Amino acid sequence: MTVLVASDLDRTLIYSAAALGLTMPDPVAPRLLCVEVHESKPLSYMTETAAALLTGLAADPAVVFVPTTTRTRKQYQRIRFPGRPASYAICANGGQLLVDGVPDRDWRRQVATRLAQECAPLEEVHAHLLATADEAWLRKARIAEDLFTYLVVERALVPDEWVKALTEWAGERGWSVSLQGRKIYAVPKPLTKSAAMREVARRTGATTTLAAGDSLLDADLLLAADAAWRPGHGELADAAWTAPNVTALAAAGVLAGEEIVRAFAAAVARESGR
Repeated sequence: MTVLVASDLDRTLIYSAAALGLTMPDPVAPRLLCVEVHESKPLSYMTETAAALLTGLAADPAVVFVPTTTRTRKQYQRIRFPGRPASYAICANGGQLLVDGVPDRDWRRQVATRLAQECAPLEEVHAHLLATADEAWLRKARIAEDLFTYLVVERALVPDEWVKALTEWAGERGWSVSLQGRKIYAVPKPLTKSAAMREVARRTGATTTLAAGDSLLDADLLLAADAAWRPGHGELADAAWTAPNVTALAAAGVLAGEEIVRAFAAAVARESGR
């Protein structure tokens, strides 16, 4: 038996200081472990309990733990989870499949072929974002891995009407839009985490797939898994999104990350009859 555990990272397993959601009194707040440093500053955290649970999960010979993220390879490689490194990782929303840290060229070629056949070019979408965004709230514009584009914005100043119009425009061209924190993503619809997860399951012979995620870009991943979890925060929670195979957790913030790892471990134990 092999169980594949594919989990989104930001605001699912790991949390920035702003996303921790520590609402309890300071003396009873959970101890935290920093798992990412950027420009010599701590950036992302897990609870120590979540880190210990994840270490045990990843060490289980029946488990293939697959970090699954919209981050670029460079952004992903800043993260230092406890325990042994993951043999597989999914980056760029499924556009990059890393095998022992090295991009799989065959997978990248397959992705490029699908995008060319099924949706508008990246250059067209990126140009539209730049042409319609307002300097009053636009802070940065980026292209990630030559696969998708995103804006860094002052979220409070972005009109809802602009996001709605962008979503409709992009949808007509085979693209999806996701608003996560201060970032607005435009991602080709064929570029999915679920497709990459299925490829890893095929290669590893996984008999069961488990998943977790918080954003609209994770919905396909959760639907594709045998069992999945979403935290009590994020785009999916805000939309009250669920599905028969998805458990909606009440916990939010970094404690939701702990609950997700605990749920993964319990599901693996059930599958193996322990």
